[in-house]
Amino acid sequence: MKVLVINSGSSSIKYQLFEMPQQEVLCSGLIERIGLEIGKVHYKSNNNKVEEEVAIANHKSGLERVVDLLLDKKVGVISSTDEIKVVGHRVVHGGSTFTKTTIVTEEVKKKIESLFSLAPLHNPANLEGITVSESIFKNAQQVAVFDTAFHQTIPVVAYKYAIPNKFLDEHRIRLYGFHGTSHKYVSEKANEYLQKEHSKIITIHLGNGCSITAVENGKSIDHSLGFGPVTGLIMGTRSGDIDHSLIFYLINNLGHDADYINDMLQKESGMLGLTGFSDLRDIEAAAAKGDKNCQLALDMNAYRIKKYIGSYVAAMNGLDAIVFTAGIGENSDVIRRLVCTDMEYLGIELDTEKNAIRAKQFTEIHKETSKVKVLVIPTNEELEIAKQSYELL
Repeated sequence: MKVLVINSGSSSIKYQLFEMPQQEVLCSGLIERIGLEIGKVHYKSNNNKVEEEVAIANHKSGLERVVDLLLDKKVGVISSTDEIKVVGHRVVHGGSTFTKTTIVTEEVKKKIESLFSLAPLHNPANLEGITVSESIFKNAQQVAVFDTAFHQTIPVVAYKYAIPNKFLDEHRIRLYGFHGTSHKYVSEKANEYLQKEHSKIITIHLGNGCSITAVENGKSIDHSLGFGPVTGLIMGTRSGDIDHSLIFYLINNLGHDADYINDMLQKESGMLGLTGFSDLRDIEAAAAKGDKNCQLALDMNAYRIKKYIGSYVAAMNGLDAIVFTAGIGENSDVIRRLVCTDMEYLGIELDTEKNAIRAKQFTEIHKETSKVKVLVIPTNEELEIAKQSYELL
């Protein structure tokens, strides 16, 4: 059975076509820098590779280009869209409604739309991916896999906010957590590596969106993103943690309205607000040339991650391994070095030579003397989504 997985992020689309249940990858690729002046198109099959630089105005244009490549007579891997029986979609926010993988219906789409305000950078793109797929793959079953599902094991002491009880009881306002398919996938790989009956792992997903999870015995017990995907670590365009009194100051003293502040915190903050760049590759290049704002932003980014590592070590009363994953986590030796510097007290010792090696596979980057394993594990959210979609059907 051919299962196409579409992972629509805030500024990118990852995709993979699988033959299931063999988990054979027929093709894979990435559309990145959506909405910027120059976008990038990547496509790879067993026999062909395509790399393009072209403007990608929005997610709809990106998904249409993916389909063109799948059907292309020279590089494509299918002759008809009818060959694809299932399309699995990553959906960021499932609220309290969706706690497991779900077949897409009109009612499901309406509920995903109702959660737009909680994940404004993601749920609209996720739903657009579903809608476009329905129009193209007319005979395929559409399946939604929710980022929030893996974090359903977080205990009430961690997910409940210290606000009046009625907001949880009546409105389900709580910490939900995100990037669940990624954290689930890499934590399972780390557990296979550790081969311990009881494990304590911190998984660090660093991309345009960033999050960190405490995973004890294979289950998520705490997570940096909360009711919506804005809190926690410093991200590409999102602020991460701020003092919420700042919002009221911006409204009452500076005259900004709530819509502006929401857009500012979601789309104009984070690394973009600090440097003028949202892509970490640009920031690292500028910092290397002496840009002080970019270097400070890198230091702030790493400092925030270190604070969360310390808190999760305390929450789990120990640590066996930390895992770096996703685009930045897998590729930025700079961020990994900054995060792991001066962490010997917690048993974290980075091998700088191993860290500098660009590897696209499971890699150890700790010293032999390190009590805590430091791992780079390429995430494969698409495979996780394919597995869950296939198993559901």
